[in-house]
Amino acid sequence: MKTIIDVFVDKVIENSHYTPLDAIYLRNRILALVGEENTQKETELTELIALKDELVALAVTNGKVGVLQEEKDTLGAELMNFITPIPSQLNHDFWQTYATDKKQAISDFYQLSQKNDYIKLKAIAKNIYYQVATDYGHLEITINLSKPEKDPKAIAMAKQMKSTSYPMCQLCVENEGYQGRINHPARANHRIIRLDLGDEKWGFQYSPYAYFNEHSILLNTEHVPMVISQKTFEQLLDIVDIFPTYFVGSNADLPIVGGSILTHNHYQAGKHTFPMEVAPLDNSFSFEGFENIQAGIVKWPMSVLRLRGDHKEELVALAEKIRLAWKDYSDVSQDIIAKTGSEEHHTVTPIARKNNGLYELDLVLRDNHTSEEFPDGIYHPHPDVQHIKKENIGLIEVMGLAILPPRLKDELLDVERYLLEKENDLKDYHKTWADDIKAKYGQFDPETVSDIVKQEMGLVFARVLEDAGVYKRTKAGQEAFMAFVRSVGIIKGD
Repeated sequence: MKTIIDVFVDKVIENSHYTPLDAIYLRNRILALVGEENTQKETELTELIALKDELVALAVTNGKVGVLQEEKDTLGAELMNFITPIPSQLNHDFWQTYATDKKQAISDFYQLSQKNDYIKLKAIAKNIYYQVATDYGHLEITINLSKPEKDPKAIAMAKQMKSTSYPMCQLCVENEGYQGRINHPARANHRIIRLDLGDEKWGFQYSPYAYFNEHSILLNTEHVPMVISQKTFEQLLDIVDIFPTYFVGSNADLPIVGGSILTHNHYQAGKHTFPMEVAPLDNSFSFEGFENIQAGIVKWPMSVLRLRGDHKEELVALAEKIRLAWKDYSDVSQDIIAKTGSEEHHTVTPIARKNNGLYELDLVLRDNHTSEEFPDGIYHPHPDVQHIKKENIGLIEVMGLAILPPRLKDELLDVERYLLEKENDLKDYHKTWADDIKAKYGQFDPETVSDIVKQEMGLVFARVLEDAGVYKRTKAGQEAFMAFVRSVGIIKGD
C-alpha cells in the first residue's frame, strides 16, 4: 500500500501532462503545500478529489492552512491545479478538437471541470430536486443546499481585510488562476475558453455550483454592465451555433426583474430542457415584414413571445423591434407602465436554442415598476408567497426551475409535522399556507404528507411565476397581450 502523497502524485501524472519523470518534483511541490509531517500514512483511497480532501485535512493538522472553509478551499484548488492545463494549452486543445468534433471538445472541457473539482459535484449532490405537475406542465423544484454558509469567523475576518477591487467581481476573466482570499473564492483550478462574439472578446466556463445539467456561463472579458440590446440577440444566436446542444439565455438588465449580478455582462447556458421550452403555444401568427418567422404566445404563467426561423438576421431584427416596442409600451388598464419620469421599467429576458434545425428565441416581457401595495415590485412574488420565494425571478426561474433557499429544508419538515399534528416549530410565515393545505386535504398520512407538501410547493412556485407575469392568464390579460402584439406590427394568423 502506498502513502497518500505517492498515490496523489500517481493520480496527478495519470490525469495531466506530467510524466513519471516529474514524480519527485510533484512530491516536493505537494509537500511544500501540505507539510512534511504525518505524510507516511498509507491510504486505500484512489479517487482524486477524495485524496485532495485528505491532503487538505493533513495540511490543517500540520498547520500549513487554517481551519476556515475558505482557507481549505484555497489549498484544495491549488492541489487540483496540478491536473489542470494552463490556459493556453487548454484553449489550444479545445479549439483543435472543436475543429473536427464540437461535442467532444465541449465534453472534454466539462469532464475536466468536474475532474479538477472546479464543479463542486459533492456539494451539488446535496441539493433537493423534484418535479411537480401543474397547469403549465411539470415545474422543477430545487432547494439549494450546495453553497456552504459563511462561518461567522470568516465574515469577521473578511471585514478586517484591506479592500481590493481585483478581481472586480466573480465573473471577471481575472478570476482565472486567482489564489483566492477569505472574501473571494479560490480559483487556482479555474479555466476559461476564449471566443469571439462579433467584435467582442468573451469567455466560456462552467458554474461551480450548477443549478442544472452542464450549467455554464459566458462572460464578457471586459467588466461592463448587462444591457439587453440588438447585440444581445445576435450574440445569443451566435452562441447556439458555437454550442449547438446548449440553450443560452440572459437575465434581464433591470433591478427587481434581473439577476443577482447586473454589473458584468454575461449569459447562462447548458444542456437542459426546461419546462418552458416544451410548453405549447396558445396561438400562432406572423408579423408583417417577417413572414418567414413563426411567432406565437407561449402557454406559460409569464408573458412569453416565441420566435422561430432559420434566418438569424431576420430573427434578430424582429426581436429588436419587439424589444423597442415593449420598452415604450404602457397599458394603464393592466397596470403596465413603461416609464416613471426618466426611469425605464420595461425590458426582456431572452432565451435562445436550436429546435429541429430552426433557431428559437423566447422573449419574456418584464416590468419592474412598484406601488405602495407592492413595494418589492408589482411583477415580483407577492407577499403571500414570499414565505417560499421572495428573491428576484431571474432567468432560471423564468424557464420553470425554482431555486429555493436552504431554510426550506427544515421548515418544510415542520409544515409536515404540523399537518400530522405532531410537535413542530412551524414558522409563523408558513402558518396560513399550512392551514390552507390542511383545509384542502383534511386528513394526512405519514407516508404521503411529504408528497402533498411537495405538490403544494410546486403550486406556490406556479403562483410566483404568475405574479411575475406581466399579462395575466385571464381573458382580459390575454386580450391585452394581443393588443401589444398588434402594436408591434400588423399580424397574420390566429
